[in-house]
Amino acid sequence: MSLNVRDATDTRFDILSLGECMVRLSPPGHDRVEFARTLEVHVGGGEFNVAYACSRLGLRGGFVSKLPENPLAAIILNHARAVGMNVDNVVLETFDGVGRKGRVGLNFTEVGTGVRASVTLYDRGHSAISLARPEEFDFEDIFGRQGARWLHTGGILAALSPNCSEIVKQAAAAAHRHGTIVSYDLNFRSKLWSSAEAIRVTKEIVPNVDVLIGNEEDFQKVLGFEVKGADENFSALPVDNYKRMVEQVVKAYPNIKGICTTLREVKSGLLNNWSGILWYDGQFYDSRVYENLEIEDRVGGGDGFSSGIAYGFLSGMEPREIVNFGAAHGALLQSTRGDTSQLSLDEVMHVMGGGSARIKR
Repeated sequence: MSLNVRDATDTRFDILSLGECMVRLSPPGHDRVEFARTLEVHVGGGEFNVAYACSRLGLRGGFVSKLPENPLAAIILNHARAVGMNVDNVVLETFDGVGRKGRVGLNFTEVGTGVRASVTLYDRGHSAISLARPEEFDFEDIFGRQGARWLHTGGILAALSPNCSEIVKQAAAAAHRHGTIVSYDLNFRSKLWSSAEAIRVTKEIVPNVDVLIGNEEDFQKVLGFEVKGADENFSALPVDNYKRMVEQVVKAYPNIKGICTTLREVKSGLLNNWSGILWYDGQFYDSRVYENLEIEDRVGGGDGFSSGIAYGFLSGMEPREIVNFGAAHGALLQSTRGDTSQLSLDEVMHVMGGGSARIKR
C-alpha cells in the first residue's frame, strides 16, 4: 500500500515536526564536561532536527512545540528561522524567571573518541513542552486550515509526560484525518519511561502512523516485538531477523506503509560502518554501506537518516533512491559538530551518487 502524499499546492507546510528542542552544551573537541572551561552552544531535538534538515534541503518546514519567552528559547527560534523554518505554531509563555513553571531543556553532550562513547547528560525537567496541555494546540487548524503534507513526531515527546502522550495522540489523529503522512520515530529512552508504559501509550498512537522508524531495541521496548538473535545489549543487528520482525509489525498494523532504520556497526567512537534499510510497499530496500565512516559527531545521525527518508518521499523519489538518500544524508550529517544539519542538497546528491571527498576548488 503506497503513500498518498498531499499536493504541495493544498498545504502551507511540506513537513512539520512536533516535539521538544533543547539547547545542547558541549566541551570543545573530545573533552569531558567535568573539566570543561568553555562550552559550545548547539540546538537540537529528535523531532526538531528532522524538519530543520528538510528546511535546509529546500522544503517548507515548520516546528510545533512550546517554549518560554526568554533568551534561551530565542537561541532555538533564531536557529530555526535562519534556515527558513516556520515557528508560528510554537506556543510561547511568559517565563517565571526561575524555571519552576516552564523552561528550556538542556543537554550536556560529550563527543566520544576511540573506545570512549559519546555521552549525553539531560537537564530537561520542567521544560515548557513537558508541562504543556493538549488544549494549547489547535491541531484542526494546523492540519486542516493551514495544512501539512508530512508530520514527524516520536517517542521522545510522548515519553515526557502523560500530557505529552496525549498531545502526540491528538496530533497524529488530526493529521491522519486531514490526509497528512505521519512518521513516528519510536526512539526508546529508558531515562524517560519504562518499556511497559511505552508499549501501552504507543499502541494507541500507531494506528494513525504511516511510517515507523526504529531499530530492534525500539521495536522490542516500545511495541513489544522481539528480534530473534539480538543479544540483551543489542550489540549486533541480525538483519534477516529484523526483516522478519518488520513483517510481523505490518501484519499487526496494516495501516503502516513504511518502516526504516539505520544499521550502525561501531568500530570506535570515530569510526563506524553505516547504512540504512527501508521496507515499503511489501519490499525491502538496502542502502549503500558506508564502511569505515569517519565520525566527527554521531549525535543526530539517525535524525539525518529520518529527514532524508521524509525528503525522498516528499520529492517523489523511488524507494531505492529514498533509502540511499537517507543513508547519505545521515552519513554526511555526522561529519559536522552539533545535532542539526549543515548540509546542502547538492552535497547529499554528490555523496549519494558515489562522489568522493576530493577537494573542490
